[in-house]
Amino acid sequence: MRAVLTRVKSASVTIDGEVTGKIGQGFLILLGVGPEDTEETCRYLAEKALGLRIFEDENEKMNLSLADVGGQVLVVSQFTLYGNCRKGRRPSFVGAAGPELGNALYEKFLSICEELGYPPQHGRFGADMQVASVNDGPVTILLDTEQLMDTPRR
Repeated sequence: MRAVLTRVKSASVTIDGEVTGKIGQGFLILLGVGPEDTEETCRYLAEKALGLRIFEDENEKMNLSLADVGGQVLVVSQFTLYGNCRKGRRPSFVGAAGPELGNALYEKFLSICEELGYPPQHGRFGADMQVASVNDGPVTILLDTEQLMDTPRR
């Protein structure tokens, strides 16, 4: 799984003109699922992301967690995180999980966030969404379970 996690002052997702998710301070997480991902990788990524200490303390050091600042979470599915741009100018997305697995693990990620105490706001898998955010810092972290969990690459 891959996630682009951005520390935000606020963020929202809109589908067909309707805001379906909106948060104040917290994390905007763009989430991509690969074909080899499992519930284990999903849980690992959720725990890793939600535990990051990337908010500034009183000494302006990134030392505070989402829990420390009372932050919120907005999760948006993003299969394009598996885009391959090695050849040509048009990305290939064959490295992304198919819709059935992608949606199942996206939903699992949402439920794990809730289980961990961060009921997520979210978009809708496969929908055409407009995402708005006021980035804080900016601080943006790329998380890839293939690197974090030391799993071999194909």
